This record gives sequence, structure tokens and C-alpha cells, in this order.
Amino acid sequence: MIRIAYIGTYVPQKCGIATYTHHLRQSVRSAKGWQGLDPVFAVRTAGTMQGDSDPAIYELDKEDRRAYKKLAKRLNQSPVDVVSLQHEFGIFGGEAGEYALDLTEHLDKPLAVTFHTVFEEPPEPYRSVQERIARRGDLILVMNRRAGEFLRRAFRIPAEKIRYVPHGTPKPAPEKREACREAMGWTSRKVVMSFGLLGRGKGYETVLRALPSVISKVPNVLYAIVGQTHPEVRKREGEAYREALRDLIRQLGLEEHVAMVDRYVEEEELTALLSACDLYVTPYPGLQQITSGTLAYAVGLGRPVLSTPYSYAADLLGAYPELLPPPEDAQRWAAAMAGILADERQLERIGREMGRIGSDMHWPKVGKLHLDLFLRLAGKEPATQVPMLKANGA
Repeated sequence: MIRIAYIGTYVPQKCGIATYTHHLRQSVRSAKGWQGLDPVFAVRTAGTMQGDSDPAIYELDKEDRRAYKKLAKRLNQSPVDVVSLQHEFGIFGGEAGEYALDLTEHLDKPLAVTFHTVFEEPPEPYRSVQERIARRGDLILVMNRRAGEFLRRAFRIPAEKIRYVPHGTPKPAPEKREACREAMGWTSRKVVMSFGLLGRGKGYETVLRALPSVISKVPNVLYAIVGQTHPEVRKREGEAYREALRDLIRQLGLEEHVAMVDRYVEEEELTALLSACDLYVTPYPGLQQITSGTLAYAVGLGRPVLSTPYSYAADLLGAYPELLPPPEDAQRWAAAMAGILADERQLERIGREMGRIGSDMHWPKVGKLHLDLFLRLAGKEPATQVPMLKANGA
């Protein structure tokens, strides 16, 4: 049986990659049909290291550079067959996470790297760090086919080393919809929802400015902005941005049409809220974002979505340009939202199409896909063939 070591942030840390690593480990374990525990090396800051009840979870001090080389030596001497590294620059120590190089370049085991951030034109110092990790990796996994193209162009990484894997998601939970709508007071509303740690640059203002036009056609519309303020934003400016949004809501007379849910939402509640909304939106103005866990979850749960055409959304929804209005164009957003929300058949049709796309994103399938790739990397059996690079709908 193949043994896999996972390296990245890990639950209970409140971090998207921590949640992703946890679900990947669990889904691969289920696909193996093995009750053993593959080890996790959880990257944590010294102030958050306090041991773990899971005997297969070990801690790696983010800022202890010597620990990275020691971990490579430990893995080299272990029975591990494959190392799965979840890479995001900020989770490792040093400039642009350069301490991770002390691990990857001293590691003798087969290395699979999942890149959660990829730049189309990578700037320094990120470029040098990512290039060295990409060249060392034996298998590179991306959740956006465009990311594979970027890696090939920027670093001349061979295409055969890169594989596309969908972002894993929960399965649809229709049974949660009505209970959550009742608990949230949404039973009589057409609910548009955005979710994430609150901070500038999410484009929520575009939706707010579009709402008056939407209300004229869909009087019971409610825009739910869900999530607490990002901890780093709170350190810099307190709740200034949330208050600025509230000021805009008052200026536009939207008090009865906007709800701000100011708390950290665990995954079970997030799944329920996504199931309860009628339309999920990511109006991000920056078009370089290579992945979005929340958009992936909404599609995986079969919910109607609307998004600006940032990189991940364009790759996932490329066959549906009508679902990709441009950023900061309140008029286009108003027309798109009203057109969908006012037509129940349209809502149902889009939901079915998202369900079709999302069926390949559920964790059991994604876990099996990873397992096949890891087995092939370990030389144990051939993998399922994985499509690569052609953008969805292109």
C-alpha cells in the first residue's frame, strides 16, 4: 500500500489550504480503502504550535529554517513513497517562502507539488523560488488549466510533468437548503451571496451599486456578505472597510436588501449557506486569481453563479460567457443578476449546468484521481489519464 506524506497548513488552522490539505488526505485515504494514517507535517508559527491529538500529525515551525532540511532527512529515512507538498508562498518561512527550498532540494523521495498560486508573469522574488520548486517536483498539480500554461511558458516545465486536477468540493446538500433559509430569515428572499475574509479588492461595491436596478425587477432580493474581516486587515485598519461598506449601503438606501454576516464560518455552515443562496457571486476586480475555493464550492454544490472573468472563473466557466460580466461595471452586473433572479427557469437551468461541471469536483472523485497520480509517481501502477491545459469550454 502506498504511503503519502502531506506538507502544508492543516486543520484546525483557519486557512483555505489547511482545509484543502485535510480533505485531500481524507479523500485519498478513502480511495485507498485503508484505515492507516498517512502523516501530515503541518506548517505552523511558533506561537500556534501546541501539539496535536492525531498521532500522525507533526508540526513544522514555519520560521525555523533548520527544520526544513531536518524534515527532508526524516522523510528520506522513512517508508513514505510520495511527498505531497501544498505550495503557497506565504505559508513557508523566508522571503517568498524560500525556506521550502531547503526541504525540496534535500528531499530524495518522489515529490508531487500542488501550486495554489501561479503568476502569468511571475515577479521576483517569487519567480526564482517557484521555478526551483517546479523543477525539483516530479509531478506538478494545478487546479486551473491556465496555470499549467503559465508554468510552461515561464519556466519551460515539460507538459508531461504537469497535470490538471479539479479543486475538490463537498457533494450537493439540498437537504440543508430550507432549514438554513429558515434559520437565516431568507425564506421569502432571492438571496445573492458572497463569502470570504473581508478586505478591499473583492469588488463587493460593484454588486452594491448594481442592487438598486436589481431591486426594481426583483423587489425581494437580498445580498448576503458573509465572513469576518481578514485578521491582517483588522491589524492595519480595524473595521474601517466594513464601515465603508455600511456607509455605501446607507447612501444607496439598501439597508433592507443587504445583510452582513460578520463571523468566521466553518465549512459545514458554509456548505449550508451556499446551498441556501439563490445566486453566488465573486465580483473580483483583479483578474489574475488562479484559484477560488468558494467559487469551486458553489459550483460543486450545483448552485447558480456569476463572476468576473478572473483566471480561475474563466477556466471553470469558459463555456458560459453570460456568467462572466466584466469587473466594476455595475450596469452589466445589474442586468445579469436581475435576468437570472427574475426567471426561475433560468435559475434552474444554470444550477443544472453547474451541477454537471461540479460532478467531477466532488472529493471522492478528486481523491481517487490524486491516488492514481500518486501511485504512478511511486511506480506502483499506471494512473488514470488526466486532461491537461485545454481550458474549459475553449
